[in-house]
Amino acid sequence: MSTKALKVTLVKSVIGYTERQKRTVRALGLHRMNQSVLHADTPQIRGMIAKVVHLVNVEEVERNETA
Repeated sequence: MSTKALKVTLVKSVIGYTERQKRTVRALGLHRMNQSVLHADTPQIRGMIAKVVHLVNVEEVERNETA
């Protein structure tokens, strides 16, 4: 079974941005430049991405789940 996932990549440094934006990037699981993480496509994750869209690159990917 495959589900939709979001591949989020940090493409711009958080230096000089607000502490709230830095915490949002960290909560997404991103720690360093060009690091990518996969997240389920949920409204909560979409909202976090919307707050830091100027710092990240987002791609929709298919995630294969085997039970």
